[in-house]
Amino acid sequence: MQKHDLKNKLEKAVVNVGIGRFSTQPNFEDKFVPEVVKELSSITGQQPSLRSAQKSISGFKLRQGTVVGLKTTLRGKRMDSMISKVVNVALPRVRDFRGIDTGAIDKNGNLNIGFKEHLVFPEIVPEHSKVNFGIQITMVPKFPIKDKVAAVEFYKKIGVPFKK
Repeated sequence: MQKHDLKNKLEKAVVNVGIGRFSTQPNFEDKFVPEVVKELSSITGQQPSLRSAQKSISGFKLRQGTVVGLKTTLRGKRMDSMISKVVNVALPRVRDFRGIDTGAIDKNGNLNIGFKEHLVFPEIVPEHSKVNFGIQITMVPKFPIKDKVAAVEFYKKIGVPFKK
């Protein structure tokens, strides 16, 4: 499938990072969040938006308004380059990678890929990285694909490796 075909078939790619578990660390807002923003923007090529907690939850030591995540929505050329980077560079660098499970496709045909470490991306130098966080990437097709088999075939044409 050519890149211009990909652009016509995929609406967007959403990149999410959850950092709520680090919010109890000292200097979280001053040191940790800017470092994550810098590394995520180098991976995606776009500045992420901060996502804050909607309400306080005492069991998680969470206050309303505390930054708990980052989100970036990629479209067009940035989406194409990100998907290409994930399929061709990041997934092969994952330890013991044997393919993506078909259960990662939801009922609307969205594909969700999660990375436990952001270090699999080539922009990140592990020696200089001060933080370690996971990344979730959601690929959203323009038209919902209700059939799971059709969705798997669609993502295989893009180049996504699935388990046998």
